[in-house]
Amino acid sequence: MAIVATHRYNQIMSLALHEFHHSLGAQFRELNGAEMVNDYGDWLAEHAALRQSAGVLDLSFRSRLCLTGADRVRFLHGQVTNDVKKLRVGEGGYAALTTNQGKMESDLNIFNLPDELLLDFEPGLTGKISQRLGKFIVADDVQIVEVAPPYGLLSVQGPKAEEVVRALGLFGWGERPREPILADCQYGSSVASPHQFPSKLLESVNVSDATLGEVYLMNHARLLSVCSSGRESAHSSLQKSQSRLTSAATVNLITAGFDLFIPNSSLGAVADRLIAAAKQIGGRACGWQAFETARIEAGIPRFGVDMDNTNLPLECGIESRAVSYNKGCYIGQEVINRIHSFGHVTKELRGLRLADPASAGLPLPQRGDKLFRDGKEVGCVTSAVKSPALNANVALGYVRRESNQFGTELSLRTGVGESSVKIVAVPFV
Repeated sequence: MAIVATHRYNQIMSLALHEFHHSLGAQFRELNGAEMVNDYGDWLAEHAALRQSAGVLDLSFRSRLCLTGADRVRFLHGQVTNDVKKLRVGEGGYAALTTNQGKMESDLNIFNLPDELLLDFEPGLTGKISQRLGKFIVADDVQIVEVAPPYGLLSVQGPKAEEVVRALGLFGWGERPREPILADCQYGSSVASPHQFPSKLLESVNVSDATLGEVYLMNHARLLSVCSSGRESAHSSLQKSQSRLTSAATVNLITAGFDLFIPNSSLGAVADRLIAAAKQIGGRACGWQAFETARIEAGIPRFGVDMDNTNLPLECGIESRAVSYNKGCYIGQEVINRIHSFGHVTKELRGLRLADPASAGLPLPQRGDKLFRDGKEVGCVTSAVKSPALNANVALGYVRRESNQFGTELSLRTGVGESSVKIVAVPFV
């Protein structure tokens, strides 16, 4: 990503497209000091678009750093839980950043670009992660650059996401090489990437456009559920030849998705075209409430809510896609490998569904509400949502190992009383 950026870790930034979103009827909210679109007036319709067609989201509020320099791969490999050295240019992966005690400091999406490593993670953590990485740079040729200010992030999620992205006319290569589809491009002359359209999870391609600048496209299905139910899907078998960074032992393919990293000067033009293309297939612009609902329905943990600095990655349901046990040393490796080889974690993240269908009318449980079995506290809730698809309240939460088998019934105690919940496999729908 050939860009120049300044370090502005403590400055709260509004969305570059605030006025654009406001013109579409957006309602805004903040998360960790970052502005985001909550909804465009009908979050249920937005949720339906994510599940049935395609939703266009502005995720520019997320944190983004680039590592440059000749030692960047070796350096990051020694910092995170997964194998960065196995990533070829154009590949990406998922990993955790941990302390010496193996506790999480963040999760990271890592993209190996031609001249840098791009890190994408939760908002509000740029300063913390930059400082955490920076303190381990001694004589390494590594530079940490914040890239959120000059580049925005648009995401298209849903089963028809690829149709929306292809409608841009910028990324015209298909599964088999053919002439790029550029005839309908209204941005000026483009030079298509020689790579195919990114068909593998976390694969990336880029295109240089005379008007837009350098645009990066990542295959990133952010609502792709990685579940712990022991079910094997067709998608996981397709991924087995990829590195551990991009494969998962068990995945449930409920959607597709793509991220586009775009210069802020071109962000509005691309957003406008993406939304127009989505509308053509029954999709629409989507906000955080719809996306967060779909995330919980898919059983995907979010750092800062379902996992934090008190958790080991092995507790959070991300081990199969985030942790390599044969990559060598990294910060926290000794603790994590010892637990994997000789022990077990005492609690794990589980899907929770209120057993009584009528309970969908009850208030949602709050983060930290306690779970009990036979009068003994065995866990707590982390995320909860009323599922439009199920018309029921579902939640994620941690349950102690002796009580977290699928089918186990627990008692949930909230501020309004006690109700029954059942441990179920995710995704919920």
